[in-house]
Amino acid sequence: MQLNNKNKLELTWIGKYDEHQSLEPRILIEEKKYSYGNPETGTLPNGKPWNGNMLIHGDNLLALKALEQDYSGQVKCIYIDPPYNTGSAFEHYDDSIEHSIWLSLMRDRLEILYNLLSKDGSLWISLDDTEQAYCKVLCDEIFGRNNFVASVIWEKKYTISNDTKWLSDNHDFIIIFAKNKELWHPNSLPRTEEMNKAYKNPDNHPKGVWKSTPLHAKSGVDKGEKFVYTFNNGVVYSPPIGTFPRYSVETLKKMDDNNEIWFGKDGKSIPSRKTFLCDLKKSGIPCKTLWRFDEVGHNHEAREEVKAFNPNSVFATPKPERLIERVLTLGSNLGDLVLDSFLGSGTTAAVAQKMGRRYIGIELGNHAYTHCVPRLKMVTDGTDQGGISKAQNWKGGSGFKFYELAPSLLKKDKYGNLVINKEYNADMLAAAMAKQEGYTYHPDQEVYWKQGFGSESDFIYTTTQFITVEALSAIHDTMAEEETLLICCTAFQKECKQAFGNITIKKIPQMLLGRCEFGKDDYSLNIIELPDVEDEEETEEE
Repeated sequence: MQLNNKNKLELTWIGKYDEHQSLEPRILIEEKKYSYGNPETGTLPNGKPWNGNMLIHGDNLLALKALEQDYSGQVKCIYIDPPYNTGSAFEHYDDSIEHSIWLSLMRDRLEILYNLLSKDGSLWISLDDTEQAYCKVLCDEIFGRNNFVASVIWEKKYTISNDTKWLSDNHDFIIIFAKNKELWHPNSLPRTEEMNKAYKNPDNHPKGVWKSTPLHAKSGVDKGEKFVYTFNNGVVYSPPIGTFPRYSVETLKKMDDNNEIWFGKDGKSIPSRKTFLCDLKKSGIPCKTLWRFDEVGHNHEAREEVKAFNPNSVFATPKPERLIERVLTLGSNLGDLVLDSFLGSGTTAAVAQKMGRRYIGIELGNHAYTHCVPRLKMVTDGTDQGGISKAQNWKGGSGFKFYELAPSLLKKDKYGNLVINKEYNADMLAAAMAKQEGYTYHPDQEVYWKQGFGSESDFIYTTTQFITVEALSAIHDTMAEEETLLICCTAFQKECKQAFGNITIKKIPQMLLGRCEFGKDDYSLNIIELPDVEDEEETEEE
């Protein structure tokens, strides 16, 4: 930590201020052989089309950049479970370097995640003690310290590690930030049957079961005079010394008139309020910052869930479905868009689908194929009845589309010059140029040069054909007076440059040079495959 030029404390690390080129905004290509089911489509709050739940395989930083243009401000809840930086993910670096690299890589991702969040959205990050404190300060810089919500403690293990060097590590953290804490508020949790057992109805009140609660509060405003209230039955009430009245005289009178005050079975006890369960069920209960394993699951439960769809490859740190259910209950509602850019075995996507949320999941490793796809197929079919399925009464439905991150648009030829990648066909090139120029790719079915739009009257057309003045004139003759057009092509007659005031023509790839970093495919945070592990319980005791 050090003071910056505004005399504010700032987290610094080796390489924080190193200059680097902008990320290439890649396009996403659907791999239909992996897509499954019938995902719901529609529109996003910004009016752009929603084509269904998305499972993306590829570097998650490039994938986030690919989403940024269309999905900025659209995601209600983001949950990420990044590498904890315990050493295994960076075994090729010494300790003084790995921490700096981790911070830089997380910073780059968090900045885009911030852009993707809606104004009333929230970010949830799972970490352990290795980096959670640094990540919190990093998020303070990006989100603003005033938008920090809480650090949740999740009891991830129910056993004691007898072989531990220091203390048995039994919990992780979940750091919570709001995009704007003035606009974001967590949902309440539903009440449990255990909570409801304390509610009785000894006087057969028509509103149903209730529990007595005090009429006084620990804090309040001292008005300089003693609070006294006389109930209809003649009982005189004042708050105990050192406490304050919880309710006004008007409220007490209303409750008294409605038989909502309890004086005990003999009518002589200190008066209290009848708090009715029917009123509480409407609002639910606030969530605590301590999440016990019996409430939201533990690591062993999570591994058993993964074994259900891939018994041969269970990696070290999956999260239980009940944990993600808690996050999505607090941070989202039906139909909201949620995102996980470190998808792992696919838990967040599976839970989101079962809970009726829309989702985007990003995974770099091969487990996008070996874990995420088979898991989400089982969810879609309704054959996955583990995790939260029974609690959500999940019978199957919906589905997902599988996308690969496109290769770089430009690559070097044998002379070291950047040229258009030969893997790009005409449609891919048109989509990529639309994204590069900030247009929405949406080819018109009747007008060939309307491949994408920036507004109702502003369009883009990409072609590899040589553009002549005659060809340009033919396009101009079909344009409405108020329409404008950007043409991206590989070559054109020099006379085309000034031919028409409402048509701009640019040459590919020259128009792209220096704009972003082409040809780099790996910005990965996790540089190794997730290892298989044996159950922890074999080396632990209760």
